[in-house]
Amino acid sequence: MSAVERYLTLYERFQAGLPAGAPVEATLEELAESLYCTPRNAKLILRRLEEEGLIAWLPGRGRGNRSRIAFKAEKEPLLLELSQGLAQRGEYKRSFELLNEYGSGTSVKPKFLDWLNGQFGFAKEKNEGAEPSDVLRFPVYRPPLTLDPARVNYAFDAHLVRQIFDRLVRFDEKQGRIVPGIAHHWTSNEDATEWIFHLRKGAVFHNGREATSEDVVFTFARLAGNTPNRWLMRGVERVEPIGSRTVRFRLSRPNRIFDRFLCSAASSVLPCGFGGMDEAAFFGLPIGSGPFRLVECGPQRIELSAHAGYYGGRPFLDGVRIAIVPEECQTAITALPSILHTFDTDLNEADGGKPDERWQQLMKLCQGCTLIAWNLNKEGPQQSEAFRRAVRLILHPQDMIAELGGERVLAASSFRPESSAARPQSAFDPKRVRAALKESGYDGSVLRIVAHEKYENDVRWIERRLAEWGIRAEAFFSGWAAGSDPESRARTDLTISGFVLAEDEVCEIEVYEHGDCIVNSFLDEDRLSWIRGRIDAALAAESAEGRRMVLREIEDRLRDEAAFLFLHHRRLNTYLHPALRGVNLNSLGWIDFKDVWFEHPA
Repeated sequence: MSAVERYLTLYERFQAGLPAGAPVEATLEELAESLYCTPRNAKLILRRLEEEGLIAWLPGRGRGNRSRIAFKAEKEPLLLELSQGLAQRGEYKRSFELLNEYGSGTSVKPKFLDWLNGQFGFAKEKNEGAEPSDVLRFPVYRPPLTLDPARVNYAFDAHLVRQIFDRLVRFDEKQGRIVPGIAHHWTSNEDATEWIFHLRKGAVFHNGREATSEDVVFTFARLAGNTPNRWLMRGVERVEPIGSRTVRFRLSRPNRIFDRFLCSAASSVLPCGFGGMDEAAFFGLPIGSGPFRLVECGPQRIELSAHAGYYGGRPFLDGVRIAIVPEECQTAITALPSILHTFDTDLNEADGGKPDERWQQLMKLCQGCTLIAWNLNKEGPQQSEAFRRAVRLILHPQDMIAELGGERVLAASSFRPESSAARPQSAFDPKRVRAALKESGYDGSVLRIVAHEKYENDVRWIERRLAEWGIRAEAFFSGWAAGSDPESRARTDLTISGFVLAEDEVCEIEVYEHGDCIVNSFLDEDRLSWIRGRIDAALAAESAEGRRMVLREIEDRLRDEAAFLFLHHRRLNTYLHPALRGVNLNSLGWIDFKDVWFEHPA
């Protein structure tokens, strides 16, 4: 604890409500008790506070003369300065803890938030003897769970992986087609069981070494092991080098979109043998071949620096700094965006969340949806299809959207918003609810709902709605990491989760096959076995429409059996500073940092 924190502790205990600077009576024992230390250590602390000019300590001399302490510094400016200093060092969590502990009844927290907003956005940072650096700084509200492509599951993690690593091929959303990445050319045989990729010259890792077929073979051999994303290697029998710049994939069965599989962030190419590093150390600060190299990755800050040797062209930005701030300050920070902000929360215009009319607004309907998944591997009311149908009828998506609003804009009946928009939504029908509940024989058992804190508003609405029909539910909230815990999942009856289909049909397959995905954990083996067979059929289909029909068949069955309860599609609202250029929201709902630049006034 710093001297200033100790000062604030004593100030709060002895000076609160009294005129500043007025000496107050305090015994050494009382001071020691407040500081949770011995009287001897309390004397040392008081001496230091005196040396720093924060207090005057007037010890009592003689019988009946009590000691007194005078607080020389005002609490508010001192607390503000301390909180700012901690934030500048990346200790945002500690800043907010102090503000909550000592800032009650003061204007310090609003002042701190105003200052903090000014720290985000675009900055020109001076460099001694060189041109200033163009740096983009912005906040997020959780650290990445992993930067290991083979384990990536969440959109933010996948976005960072895309910045740091590169893939053999990439999907260009604007062109709607697969384009070269580390591989400049690729072919497949007629039945799509053999794929050959030719690597470009000059695709170098951040350490300057050129990517070769050895790196590709290492990457996909590892991916095929015991990793959550091994589903990408379904049907792959061998990966073999043909010289230093050609790789052949041999498959046991057709996969006509195998090249699209390799567009996934999980297919990012790693240096062979982790570049000579231990695996754990490597992923602490991984080396990739993407447009940015990772300089720092901690619980409070992430820093990226431009990869000057990137084969796709050097990024316009010199660096990106991402501050990981407590979720409690999300609303306050988004109320004053400094350069950009994507509203992924329940904000509305009344919150003051909208910048002025000079800012450019980008709106994107999120590809994917929010849904409820039932744990069909656990005993409980959810084993009854009639009960699941009753809950689906009760949780009428249009009512949820009308009552909660926010980013929820379209009632869902499918993973895809375009499919939901084309499907008519039925009106709420109490008679059908009563009939389904009667058929289910619901016995009053309590449903255990487990979800991330992000979905608290949705979950509370669900609890209220179910209670209106006599269905008891109990909600438990957890962080992102806890959501993957097998023991927690085993105790869960249902959960609410969001899915982003960043790679279109490939991500739809991922929903069913990813090792850490809630759907894979909750569906019973009979359904999963049937789904795997249908996916094999989809991958063998010669046309996109043929694949779409098979994947729609899977979705239709799970919807009709109410194994999934589709809720809504979200809209992302992003506001951009007038000077910001080169911005597009990608399929993950983020901006690709590589093409961002700032137009400076003449």
